[in-house]
Amino acid sequence: MKRPELLAPAGNMESLIAAIEAGADAIYVGGKNFGARSFALNFTNEELELALHTCHLYGVKLYVTANTLIYESEVDKFLDYMKYLHKIGIDAVIMQDIGMIDLVRKVLPNLEIHASTQLHIHNLSGVKLVRELGITRAVLARETSIEEIKNIKDNTNIELEIFIHGALCISYSGQCLMSSLIGGRSGNRGVCAGSCRLLYDLVDDKGNVINKDKYLLSTKDLNSLDNLGSLIDIGVDSLKIEGRMKSPAYVYMVVSLYRKAIDTYLRYHEVRINNSDINNLKKIFNRQFTKGFLFNEENNNIVNQYRPNHLGISIGKVIDYKKNIVTIKLSDYLHIGDGIRIVGRKDIGLTVTNLFKNNKKIEQGNINDIISFKIEDNIQIGSEVLKTTDILLLKDIDNKIKQNRRKVNIKMQIKLRVGEPIKLKVKDETHIIIKEYGMVSNAINAPMSKEEVFKHITKLGNTIYNVEDIIIKMDDNIFVNIKDLNEVRRLAIEELNNQRLEVKPYIEGSYDISLIDYKKEANINAKIIDYNLYDKIKNKYNNIYTDNIDTYNRLEDKTIYILPRVISNYPSFTKEVQVSELGGIKEYSNFSTGPFLNVYNSYSLAFLHSMGSSKVTLSTELSIDRIEDIISAYHKRYNKHPNVEVIVFGRIEAMISKFNLLKKFNLDGAYYLKDKFNNKYPIRIKDDKMIIYNYKNIYLKDNYFSIGVNNIRYDFSDIKDLDEI
Repeated sequence: MKRPELLAPAGNMESLIAAIEAGADAIYVGGKNFGARSFALNFTNEELELALHTCHLYGVKLYVTANTLIYESEVDKFLDYMKYLHKIGIDAVIMQDIGMIDLVRKVLPNLEIHASTQLHIHNLSGVKLVRELGITRAVLARETSIEEIKNIKDNTNIELEIFIHGALCISYSGQCLMSSLIGGRSGNRGVCAGSCRLLYDLVDDKGNVINKDKYLLSTKDLNSLDNLGSLIDIGVDSLKIEGRMKSPAYVYMVVSLYRKAIDTYLRYHEVRINNSDINNLKKIFNRQFTKGFLFNEENNNIVNQYRPNHLGISIGKVIDYKKNIVTIKLSDYLHIGDGIRIVGRKDIGLTVTNLFKNNKKIEQGNINDIISFKIEDNIQIGSEVLKTTDILLLKDIDNKIKQNRRKVNIKMQIKLRVGEPIKLKVKDETHIIIKEYGMVSNAINAPMSKEEVFKHITKLGNTIYNVEDIIIKMDDNIFVNIKDLNEVRRLAIEELNNQRLEVKPYIEGSYDISLIDYKKEANINAKIIDYNLYDKIKNKYNNIYTDNIDTYNRLEDKTIYILPRVISNYPSFTKEVQVSELGGIKEYSNFSTGPFLNVYNSYSLAFLHSMGSSKVTLSTELSIDRIEDIISAYHKRYNKHPNVEVIVFGRIEAMISKFNLLKKFNLDGAYYLKDKFNNKYPIRIKDDKMIIYNYKNIYLKDNYFSIGVNNIRYDFSDIKDLDEI
């Protein structure tokens, strides 16, 4: 059975050390730019070099996230950063931007690239495409089922990386524009505002409230401990934990628990985790747990609509409150310094600074104890008490990290023959070091014993190594200078360190691409769902799109079908289709590309044209100035004109989700999310996926043709009567 890589997150050096001590095989981090977690502390270049040195000594791989979309003005800076990462020896970069992937693969052919989950790879065709591009690992969409993962693994030779624990996006990653549309903070740029963690009402088209003031889109946290064995059995290469925004204690707890789970499964063919492990996991952080769509979770068990933050564990109930003294009967222990939340009419959070039992001060209350403490807030009898911080657990984790218990096991063999140098062989899991030093002579007085040789040659001090096995071959009645033993050991360990720190050779290639020169045009296109609109618009627009298969079948000769952006089976078409996910590029020869391939720069535009896309729709997140930058750079670099389309009118799809909110409430029809500003976001179910639209239409009135755009598109999907416009 193959041993999978356990891949841990780290937002800073403290978390990186915690991950190493917890048993991670690899760690992913972000630099100060271009990573999808901009609000993590992240690593300076100097810290990256220290992190790399530390990881490689321990035999741990280090990956760097560069998984945001790149504006045209950032390309040179981005490429310089990639060159820097390659030169210092980063094991791989994790990338989203398809144009930058194409550029980096050609300019830096020896730099390993992993396709980020932000690339929305969710089927076999998408995986095959990125494999052909030279990507060595695909991080699959978190919604990809275990059955589809097995199908992909059985039919490709690319490494697969799967998220197994941590926060979940409610939308397919890389396909959510909600934060961008609401507040101008794009998840594709690493500054997601967490719109899915906010309160919403669910209302019908008449304004009736179905569910009020709930966290309707806030997902529970993924937990794969119960199902980990099935991922190991099918040969998943890397098991990934989310959490670059989390504390070192969180990283240590979660990584150590999955280390234990993987190791016990490989040894006993079952995951051996006890209740105490799970309880500690909940104390560190949980929003309740779900097995996720990865393991075909029930739709109604994906979100926790009551709370979007850390829940901790229940430790008791309030049984009395008088004169600012709250009395609690404990169902778990409570210690001075613990953080708690009392959940009643309102949430009250505090750190416990004093505890009383029977009017006597105590440090800790235990199960079934009745304890009390002073509190200024009004407390409701019967309120639940949650422990959100366990000070003793945190101290225990901190001590374990500081003990620096992780060691690299090595084997030694030493030969001591009279008249010959000391010969020492040191071997780790991949390297063999042989060193000779000094001279062995006959003993004049007391000969050296094997015990003395063992004592000095295995004295590794504060190095990372542990001698798990040693063979000592020596003549009788010999003398060896202890300084020589120490020196041969030092030389061998120094050489072993050097070899463990060795990096791939830095190689630079050249960027080239073959492109068609499109003529300049000024096409005005439209998208419809209702086929009854067709007669009203057919003479006004050059191309008619639809993502409604019934409309397409009625008007097939006159329309371009827009394929779903989450798709498993690709139907056959003789005419042009529009694709908005990578697999469609692999499956079709006559196609254009839609906005959800997130084209942000001229390299992505050129890549899609080179793959056969006859027309490329740019991201709806781009301003006219950024679009002009793209077209201008395209002209300058390639001396050709692109065939670009921009959506100028319509409701933008803010997110697409495998979770169906309407199904959760047994609803069917037209419903809306209403936010605190009374904006209403339409919810529609299509192809068993929930699509949430922006609360209003965009209407861009700039002259896009003047900057070289060939096509503008009006999206009438939400329009039944053109007089509405």
